[in-house]
Amino acid sequence: MLRSRAILILASIFASSAAAQSSHMSSPAQNPALPAEPKKPKKVWTNDNLSDANGAVSVVGNSKAGSKTKSNTSKVSDAQHVLLRKQLEKLQAQMADADKQIVELTNFSKGEPSKSAGGIKLGKGYNREPIEIQIRALQEKKKDLQSKMDALLDEARKKGIEPGQLR
Repeated sequence: MLRSRAILILASIFASSAAAQSSHMSSPAQNPALPAEPKKPKKVWTNDNLSDANGAVSVVGNSKAGSKTKSNTSKVSDAQHVLLRKQLEKLQAQMADADKQIVELTNFSKGEPSKSAGGIKLGKGYNREPIEIQIRALQEKKKDLQSKMDALLDEARKKGIEPGQLR
């Protein structure tokens, strides 16, 4: 008897909670969003129908801000151009020299005759490092030179010099 009463009480509790949940779920469906009227779309003006526009037309941006950026860029003197160009040419010459040395070492390692005497450098003696290590060192030197050239070009760009002006 107690079991039947307990089951009856639990069944009534579940029934009432299910009814409460269904009423919560049905209430938003019955009451849609309060502003039911459709919003008026904004008018986009083109050059063709701009004469039909009433009132002032707003323009994106500020004309004063544009003039400030132009005045902030200072003229770079010719001496700075020449200095940066000389530094860039020096780095390019070192890069070309490293490329030439890599080609000579590669040819020597393949057994092809080279213009210089392999590991012997005139006035500096014989280099005992293996050729592969010498090639890797030259490739690292090239990477370093390239990063210096990139930094130099970035510095020139920040000063307002175009990359084409340095070449």
